[in-house]
Formats: sequence, structure tokens, C-alpha cells
Amino acid sequence: MAKITLDNLAHSYLPNPGGEDDYALKELNHVWGDGEAYALLGSSGCGKSTLLNIISGLLHPSQGRILFGDRDVTHAPTAERNIAQVFQFPVVYDTMTVRENLAFPLKNRGHDAAYIASRVQEIGRMIGMEAELGRKARGLTADAKQKISLGRGMVREDVNALLFDEPLTVIDPHMKWELRTQLKSLHHQFGHTMIYVTHDQTEALTFADKVVVMYDGRVVQIGTPQELFETPAHTFVGYFIGSPGMNVISAKVEGNAAYVDGASVPLGRGYAPMDGKLEIGVRPEFARLTAGEGLPVKITRVEDVGRHRIVRAKFFGTDINIIAPEGESIGPDMTRVAFDPARVNVYRDDWLVEGEAA
Repeated sequence: MAKITLDNLAHSYLPNPGGEDDYALKELNHVWGDGEAYALLGSSGCGKSTLLNIISGLLHPSQGRILFGDRDVTHAPTAERNIAQVFQFPVVYDTMTVRENLAFPLKNRGHDAAYIASRVQEIGRMIGMEAELGRKARGLTADAKQKISLGRGMVREDVNALLFDEPLTVIDPHMKWELRTQLKSLHHQFGHTMIYVTHDQTEALTFADKVVVMYDGRVVQIGTPQELFETPAHTFVGYFIGSPGMNVISAKVEGNAAYVDGASVPLGRGYAPMDGKLEIGVRPEFARLTAGEGLPVKITRVEDVGRHRIVRAKFFGTDINIIAPEGESIGPDMTRVAFDPARVNVYRDDWLVEGEAA
């Protein structure tokens, strides 16, 4: 296991980058704790796989250093980094049995036969392939082959880090849940440093101790699922995390109130005068329909999703979402919306402004 330090790290695929826009991975300075489980989350093209490939040694950064513990591994080949990596699509040896595929990394490192047999049996059980250990990999489904890849990545107990690059893409939905649970169990049992790349917020939030949200080549927030939900550091985090995502509304901000089209929205904190693009962000869970208090809203439709209903509405020309709890009636007189002041965030040029306690 290893603490991973990203020191002044950046990467461009161009030979002579001229500015920040030429970098697929913009400058990073982070320390990731030894033995923690991280998820790199973001949309396609945000830099997740670039960063993972730099950590694994498949890619050398244009600038900066990467350290495992106190050792600078920036230019060390992958084989010397003592990591295990699982890719998006299965990589298996078709002529080997499932057992031989799982045992391969251990045999390469000279472990004794009894340990290999025990460990392979344990991993086979973990990925639900105990009954297929004697089968050749050739002819197995892509789903089964990816489970072998996952198992081979998890079979070693002595690695510095386990890296997963969207490993559940070809796995059926039920097995995705099972394997995520097994990965968390493995992490709790052995304490490996794990880094898991995904564009799926459910995978990220259920797997990781901390989620690293990436946008346009940079890390915009590292936090627990609760921190990302309650206090998104960037409007992208608010939009990307949650279903539906955070409502983002253009506003003027003065003191402890925001003004939307001249109407006042109370804030839980006070703010000094600011210039730039100002917006407020409020989760649909922290907005409620009312018949009296609040500001006018026009309901466009209501979607019943089982445990609650999503109210789609217009708020001074802006589309917003409101969560109505199960069992709460929505009457024709409920034409106003109230936001919980303590849950209204203020953003300047897309970044969270902390404000002062009221």
C-alpha cells in the first residue's frame, strides 16, 4: 500500500503546449492517503483515464512528479511500481483456465503452491466463478472474462495500489452491485489503496471513501459523498452529483439575501459585495412547494419515481426541480417554492463562496 503524491502534475498530448487549454490534465497538487479508496468521477474526456495512466506508469506526465510514499516513481516503468490495474474491457489469456489466469500474477512472483491455491479459491468465490475455475477462458462471455480480469487484479495482497479503469462497463447490472460490494469488502479486509475511474455517480458514491470529481482536465473537488451532495465546491459537482442535480439560478447577492429577478431569496450566511458571474445553487431535496410562503413557481409536470415525485417547474424563467416526498399532496394552490436558507449555496464564476456565519 502507498500514499500517492501528485506534485505539480500536468499533461498535454501536444509536443509543445502553448497554454492551459492545450493540457488534457491541468496542474494537480494532491496527496491521497495510504489505504484509502478513491473514485475518479467525471464525464468523458475530463482527464480521468489520463491521470490513472500516469499513476500506473503507462503515461509519463508533461510536468511534475508522482510519488508512492517517499519514492519518486515519475519515470519508473509500470513493472517497478508494484500496482495492479484492471481495464475497461477484459484482458485474459484464452488458452489458460480461469484458475491459471487468476494464479498467473502469484506464480510470476514465486509464491508457493499452497498459498496460490488458497488465494485463487478465495478470489474465485469472490467473483462468483468457483464452479468455472477449471474451464478455459476461451468461449466465456465478455461479462465472465471481465470478472476474471477483476479477480486477477485483486489476487495479490502486497500491491501499492489497485487501479480500476471503468471495470464494470461490460458487467450486467445485478453483478455490478455484487462486485462493487466485494471490492469494498476487499478494501476493508486488506486496506489496499484503491483508485476507481468511472463516469457513473452511483458506482463512485457506493465504492469510495472519497470521490475525486474532475471537470475539463482539473480536479474540482475531493470529498465524501455527503460533502459533494451538501456543499458542491463547483457548479459542475452540483449538476453531476444527484438525480436530478442541483438547481443553479442566476442571481444578485447582497448580504444575507440573493435576488432573482428582483425577488429576495433568504441565505443562511452573509456575503460581501462581489462581481463576476453570480449564481445560487440549491438541491431539489432542499426546495419545497407551498401554498403561501416563498416565491412564485409554475409547475410544468410531475414525475412519480416511486419513493418520491420530481416536480419540474419554471422559476422566473429558469427550469428547476423540486422533490416532493412520498405521500405529500400537490394541490392546485401550491404555486410557490421555498428554499431552506441554510442549504442555499452561492457561486461566483462557478466556484463556491463560503460567506460569513449569519
